[in-house]
Amino acid sequence: MHTARLRCYLTGGRPPAGGNRVYPGCRDARMPSRSAAVELPGSLYFATESLVWTGGRAFYDPDAGGRLWARAHLVTAGQFADIAAQEMYAAPGRDLDIGGVLATGRAELGPGRYETLVCPGRLDGYPLLTFTAPWRMDDVAPNPPSAPYLRHLAAGLLEAGSWDAPQIAGYLATRPGAAGHWTPASVSRLITENA
Repeated sequence: MHTARLRCYLTGGRPPAGGNRVYPGCRDARMPSRSAAVELPGSLYFATESLVWTGGRAFYDPDAGGRLWARAHLVTAGQFADIAAQEMYAAPGRDLDIGGVLATGRAELGPGRYETLVCPGRLDGYPLLTFTAPWRMDDVAPNPPSAPYLRHLAAGLLEAGSWDAPQIAGYLATRPGAAGHWTPASVSRLITENA
C-alpha cells in the first residue's frame, strides 16, 4: 500500500525502514497512473512469518466478515504478475492467466502463501485484483506483525487519504494477529515516528 514499498516492486531495490530483501523489480518499472483508497469485503489478518520484515505477514480473507481497508493502484497485468512473482520469491517475467479469477472471482495458482488470486469487484471499470493465501483466516495460527511492517501498512493507508491516523491505528491494532499484541496507542506511536 505504501508508495515507497511499491516502488521497490516496480523499479527494484530494498524497502526503506526495515526490509531484509532486495527486489529485482518489474519488466515495466512505471509507477501507477492512479491510486485510490478502497474498502473490500472480508478481513485483514496477520499470520505465518515474514522473511523480509520478521513477524506476521498480512493476508486477505475475502470470505471473513468485516471490511478490509486497502489501496488500489492502477498497474498493468504484466506489472501485477511481476509483483506477485516477487512476493513468491520467483523471478519476474512470466504473465499470469487472469481469465479464471476475472470469471469466478478466485483462482488458485498454487498452494503458496500468495498464490491465490482474488477479484473482489471493480473500480471505475477496472477489475480489483489481489493475491492472498489459499487458506481461511481461522485455519492458520495468528502471528503479530513487526513494527517496520506495520509502519509501511499505516503509511500506505495514510497516503490513501480516506482515513486519519487515529482511525488507522485503531484498525490495524484490532486485526487478527495484531490484536492482543498491538494497541491503538502503540500503532499510533509508529505512525507518529514515521511522519
